Amino acid sequence: MSSTEPDALLGPADIRDLAAKLGVRPTKQRGQNFVIDANTVRRIVRTAEVRPDDTVVEVGPGLGSLTLALLEAADRVIAVEIDEVLAAALPATVQARMPERADRFALVHSDAMLVTELPGPAPTALVANLPYNVAVPVLLTMLERFPSIERTLVMVQAEVADRLAARPGNKVYGVPSVKANWYAEVKRAGSIGRTVFWPAPNVDSGLVSLVRRTEPIATTASRAEVFAVVDAAFAQRRKTLRAALSGWAGSAPAAEAALVAAGISPQARGEALTVEEFAAIAENKPEASE
Repeated sequence: MSSTEPDALLGPADIRDLAAKLGVRPTKQRGQNFVIDANTVRRIVRTAEVRPDDTVVEVGPGLGSLTLALLEAADRVIAVEIDEVLAAALPATVQARMPERADRFALVHSDAMLVTELPGPAPTALVANLPYNVAVPVLLTMLERFPSIERTLVMVQAEVADRLAARPGNKVYGVPSVKANWYAEVKRAGSIGRTVFWPAPNVDSGLVSLVRRTEPIATTASRAEVFAVVDAAFAQRRKTLRAALSGWAGSAPAAEAALVAAGISPQARGEALTVEEFAAIAENKPEASE
């Protein structure tokens, strides 16, 4: 690994200069809040346990704060950026500040929700400061499409971090919690204050670690079938599962039969169930009557 000059990472003045040169004004529409603190991005890389043999995919690199810190630690970094101006500028930033690593960097100018393949070796890690407004769908889409991703660390709005890492019985446990748990062991991995961003958001941020399950959930139901049960259960989360799953099963009695077959009380609510229990319900979906 080549040594990197201490000033290779971007500080507050660097970020503002870059933005001014590019005519970039962070937009709420794209949830853009740029990290301006080098210590924070290094902390993210450490917490993500990025290794020298990792190929890291980063979604929403912005002006490149985290990108440069990832390039210090990983073998390769693939950045996915939707913004045309930012995507055009990032390779030049990498070349200027970390020339000895520039050949280890690739940029994909696209919406992350539309990316189905990435250049180079399959990614082994996902590390990103995700735009608040699309954090959950982007995270779940990347985990689904790129099964080679073993470890993930995302920075998201604190409230979203709590939801992703919530356990059954917690009042914020819901669809994101269950679906993330389908793919990985999920936990909160720290908090990030507002002052390390430009512009400073009006909410705190949290780090979420996801380590992909070595063994998938044991079930004969497909991911889509399990997720259909999850969506139905939480669409009417105040209702009992017997009532909430009546549309999914075809009727309330059919829902009750599926629940009983799965060993789950028809009076239970979705927020009490593990992902394995949702999978058991999906396995017992009644056959549609002719």
